[in-house]
Amino acid sequence: MNAPQYTRGAALAALLPQRIVIIDGAMGTMIQRFKLTEADYRGERFKDHPTDLKGNNELLQFTRPDVIRSIHEQYLAAGADIIETNTFGATSIAQEDYGLAPLAREMNVAAARIAREACDKFSTPDKPRFVAGAIGPTPRTASISPDVNDPGARNVSFDELRAAYREQAEGLLEGGADLFLVETIFDTLNAKAALFALDELMEDTGERLPVIISGTVTDASGRILSGQTVGAFWHSVRHAKPIAIGLNCALGAALMRPYIEELSKLAADTAISCYPNAGLPNPMSDTGFDETPEVTAKLMEDFAKSGFLNIVGGCCGTTPDHIAAIARKVSAYRPRGKADPLFTSLVAA
Repeated sequence: MNAPQYTRGAALAALLPQRIVIIDGAMGTMIQRFKLTEADYRGERFKDHPTDLKGNNELLQFTRPDVIRSIHEQYLAAGADIIETNTFGATSIAQEDYGLAPLAREMNVAAARIAREACDKFSTPDKPRFVAGAIGPTPRTASISPDVNDPGARNVSFDELRAAYREQAEGLLEGGADLFLVETIFDTLNAKAALFALDELMEDTGERLPVIISGTVTDASGRILSGQTVGAFWHSVRHAKPIAIGLNCALGAALMRPYIEELSKLAADTAISCYPNAGLPNPMSDTGFDETPEVTAKLMEDFAKSGFLNIVGGCCGTTPDHIAAIARKVSAYRPRGKADPLFTSLVAA
């Protein structure tokens, strides 16, 4: 596989064969700690908006940018090399639920700029930091019917998804993202629309950014929601030549282990990323999940020791304390594939 020549993110590609790279933890979990009100989400700009806005976390880059900036900086201080933009639901399709679809591009630009400023503040020559433009799933899926009585029904088309993802990616690129992260994939066809949009954008602009693809195994079946096994998922998206392929969300590390191990064996020509939830949901915990930073970090140390990892962090329920603990535990281990010439050629742009 020929190594892509990145116009952005080349430093990340060079870093991956050297050590295990740390990505941040949960955004939503951290936002919940601020106990924001409807007024916080509305601010002055949206005070008269006719729809309830509390819970639309992507709106906070307009109304409470200080909250998003603080969360980014806490993760960077904890040792994260990569922080994700607050754009998981920042597509026009997702924002239609709030009547804010026309703001999607502006929302992504603003989020990327906040993350860019935080990364630039913490970056040093010895430890550069990177902005990952987060591209999440939409509330509509191309493979799954919204009507149990009509399996053939669809509420979105591939072209509609492609256009929404293209708009999002344009905003992230303008705002200063170093890479794109297509994450929490439960419908591979949605992911293909996102990947098509990214490739189209990079061809049109001449900007070539690394892409990380991260799927979600939803239960013990070992499949993503649209029915693919981990192996089938990888073979469906490998044509995009991602800098890393991985799994996140839905499962804690203990349950995710066999699927990361399988992916690590299959995807010999790319890096492996993994950012699981902090165990199982636990409403009695202050994070809503049952694993302490020490427990999650010990599990991820096992992954690193087993040679599964290139990029590691956390998803739902994880905090800067989790990321700091993970970073400490995995620092003693070499990244997966360091001696593999094929892998090295892929990431060494």
